[in-house]
Amino acid sequence: MSFSILKKIGDEQKKKAVVDVRSGDTVKVTQKIKEGEKFRLQVFEGVVIRTDRKDSHTARITVRKIASGVGVEKSFLIHSPLVEKIEIVRRAKVRRNNLSYLRERSGKSARLASKDFDRAAVNDVAVEEAPVEETETAEPAKEEKTAEPAKEEQTAEPTKEEKSAE
Repeated sequence: MSFSILKKIGDEQKKKAVVDVRSGDTVKVTQKIKEGEKFRLQVFEGVVIRTDRKDSHTARITVRKIASGVGVEKSFLIHSPLVEKIEIVRRAKVRRNNLSYLRERSGKSARLASKDFDRAAVNDVAVEEAPVEETETAEPAKEEKTAEPAKEEQTAEPTKEEKSAE
């Protein structure tokens, strides 16, 4: 199979819009978990220590948190249907993509310098297809408006004839 066919299949699997997650961000990842026949949502909050293949359909982030004094790392495929939502809570100033040095650190030495950012704007994920649908529905409405004045002219002509007949 050619690369273009594989790329086309991969692009179909991608979500339409995702949050721009970077290394050093503190994120809340909401994930669907199946237990028996039911699904429930579980939130995993931690620091993104690694981002992989951002432009690919296999884009992945690794999130690390400390739970009961033990470091826990979890990898999430960004475009997976099991990942409901990714929300950026805090953004930090980092100079690397892979923050593996945080594994050896604990306490104050594991802190990252915070950076100001617009939380609402970053977490707002707008789907690009929505405006396209609005423009399509607006065009037929314009056609109907142009057809209506022609009908009014036709109804107006017989009234003029009636007046001249009298």
